[in-house]
Amino acid sequence: MRVSNAPGYQAPTVTVSSSLPRRGVAEAVLVVGVVSNDSNNKRSDTDSAPKLLTPAPFFDATVVTAIESGLRALGATGGEGQTHRLVVDALPVGSVLAVGLGKDRDEWPADVIRRAAGNAARALDGKVATVITTLSASGPQALSAAVEGLILGAYRFSDFRSEKTAPKGPGLTAITVLAHDTKAPTKAEAQRGVDIATAVATARDFVNTPPSHLFPDEFAKRAKAFGESVGLKVEVLDDKALEKAGYGGIIGVGKGSSRPPRLVRLSHLGAKRKGKRVALVGKGITFDTGGISIKPAANMHHMTSDMGGAAAVIATVALAAVRQLPIDVIATVPMAENMPSATAQRPGDVLTQYGGITVEVLNTDAEGRLILADAIVRACEDNPDYLIETSTLTGAQTVALGARTPGVMGSDEFRDRVAKLSQDVGENGWPMPLPEELRDDLKSTVADLANVSGSRFAGMLVAGTYLREFVAEGVQWAHIDVAAPAYNTGGPWGYTPKGGTGVPARTMFAVLEDIAANG
Repeated sequence: MRVSNAPGYQAPTVTVSSSLPRRGVAEAVLVVGVVSNDSNNKRSDTDSAPKLLTPAPFFDATVVTAIESGLRALGATGGEGQTHRLVVDALPVGSVLAVGLGKDRDEWPADVIRRAAGNAARALDGKVATVITTLSASGPQALSAAVEGLILGAYRFSDFRSEKTAPKGPGLTAITVLAHDTKAPTKAEAQRGVDIATAVATARDFVNTPPSHLFPDEFAKRAKAFGESVGLKVEVLDDKALEKAGYGGIIGVGKGSSRPPRLVRLSHLGAKRKGKRVALVGKGITFDTGGISIKPAANMHHMTSDMGGAAAVIATVALAAVRQLPIDVIATVPMAENMPSATAQRPGDVLTQYGGITVEVLNTDAEGRLILADAIVRACEDNPDYLIETSTLTGAQTVALGARTPGVMGSDEFRDRVAKLSQDVGENGWPMPLPEELRDDLKSTVADLANVSGSRFAGMLVAGTYLREFVAEGVQWAHIDVAAPAYNTGGPWGYTPKGGTGVPARTMFAVLEDIAANG
């Protein structure tokens, strides 16, 4: 999915094999899963050793014994996330990397495999170009999950590093996944994993690109080039077109910056007769100082991630095209930079959102909902059956749900559907309510609405309540707040690196696949 002059990610090549290659893999690493032996009646050191997951038919008993005895000598227990590397002379690979999966199970959730593969890739730290894995053979969904985990765990962003600090090693360039059969459906599942991981990595690249190099006009150009490279129809509205059409929220937020706003529309028209139409909307604030209601200096640099929703939406609609989903998916992506200046909007100003609703701007740091409201109204003009909007919208999301759990709000039935699918793919969205009484907190004395509540409570839900005002009647909608999950400020874990995570691209794509299959 990489194109010239556009962000993207060059995925490793992935092949499927029913047996361990015998030639040309001397420098490769074999990644295997091991489980802990939790017997309560351990009789010997052998009983407490980790067990190899899915050894048959890929290894004979001699190899299994060599791996398990080697791990026992290294003190491995098979605990989740543990990694141990050893040499096994009977194998044609350079070394074996064993990754712990924890307690043995009858069925393996896809995200457990995905995390294990990610842990393995991170342990290799880009020093190994070729990986072979048996993690792909542990269940029906394991193959795609193993591919996703390896690619996403190996993700590196070094565009702005000199040779002095650039990551050493070739990076992961080739993956062989071992499977019980190599028929077309199995290969298709591997390709699905490649496509999904590539889309997520593309979103990460957008987020990790600093605001000095990714401002609204540049973001729009890259989105356009990237979208067209996968067959999307793309339309870009500049600041003059936005002002003429009445996009008061986008213009209001963007007018404090010397780098004017944009609105990008990307369309995948895959629906056949009676096919569904889905609108995607993502917040694209390329940097957020808070405007006149300026943020504290501490950690303001994290606001390079305030376009994480837009990044995920662009990657998702492109993925819909790559996977040729038989539905229409139309993304509406507002892009602006929120800066304080002599031309910036002030607390107390009144603007008119696209569609005519007037808003008193009580806090210029509640800017995301202003650009999103414009985009939601425009998206609803396409008469979608469903609308999914995502944004790094409120610090209150972090307070309520922590750094890894997106908050999902919206139409009750669709909200729950989105949250369930998010949990299924390991992004773990959680359904949240939109209490009716919060609407009164958004009353203004001079306009139709205020952009913030006077209360310090329920900030995430108040933002969702504001957005609900702009969703057309009859449209099933969901708002996904990813203020913290879109950008990991802590240490890496599983297949999640520090920096941009690509959340919630996998959630949105899972919803699109579900709509394509079930309506």
